[in-house]
Amino acid sequence: MTTTTNTPRFILVTGAAGRIGSYFTKNANKQKYKLRLMVHPLNPPEEVEPLKSHGEVIEAELEKVETLLKACEGVDTVFHLAGQPDPNARWDSLLKDNIIGTYNIFLAAKKSGIKRVIYASSIHAISGYPQDIQVRTTDPVNPGDLYGVSKCFGEALGCYMGEQEGLSTIAIRIGSYLPYSVLKDESRSATLMNSWLSQPDAVHLFERCIDAPLTVKFAIVHGLSRNTFNRMDINSTCELLGYDPQDNFFEAHESFKPLNITNRLPIFSLHDRQQKSGLRDKSPE
Repeated sequence: MTTTTNTPRFILVTGAAGRIGSYFTKNANKQKYKLRLMVHPLNPPEEVEPLKSHGEVIEAELEKVETLLKACEGVDTVFHLAGQPDPNARWDSLLKDNIIGTYNIFLAAKKSGIKRVIYASSIHAISGYPQDIQVRTTDPVNPGDLYGVSKCFGEALGCYMGEQEGLSTIAIRIGSYLPYSVLKDESRSATLMNSWLSQPDAVHLFERCIDAPLTVKFAIVHGLSRNTFNRMDINSTCELLGYDPQDNFFEAHESFKPLNITNRLPIFSLHDRQQKSGLRDKSPE
């Protein structure tokens, strides 16, 4: 999917006001990409206003397909970040935003003749595996919570759309996406050392997904930096996309030089050691 002219590729970024979307929006290569930035009508002005200098801002809602169709008009690629980002979210919220909403954006993309969807999946899609297993992209999904289940749905839908409907889809299992400042937080070190994705590496990965050839009908890729010990294998991702991450949690964090690994065995979680979006939350059936 390489560009043969100097015309920037037109990218719709959903969830552009969020943590990941706002950083990508500000740091994406504007010579290569023209951005349309989808925000929710309820996003506060202080989140939306800074985006306006980086692209066209448009309001749309995942539950309203007609607004998504308008957002998709004329674009080449959808980078779908919008949805419920909380691993502890209740099922009704996950159903509305991460399942029905994800279906709606794929539907709008297909109807609009868009060439590719980049779907923001999560490391939670495989968080059910034991900690001593490094998960490959070819391993079966194994979600550790209902948030992970919702991300597995998006991956399966992307596979269907890519293989059966001709809508090229790349699903990125994003790890612990956090800025360099988190390295100063000793209380979080053990939970991040095998799952960190730095912000610069993330932008590089996202751009590689956008630029991947359309011969890629569907692919799952792993979104981690080049950490010494990685929860998910990134070799196939690097080979497929030309992804070349520059950051390593162990090299960036001074307390791991030298590292007594036996005292710092990681227990994965984006926020804490509890996975609350499970059946025990007594969500409505």
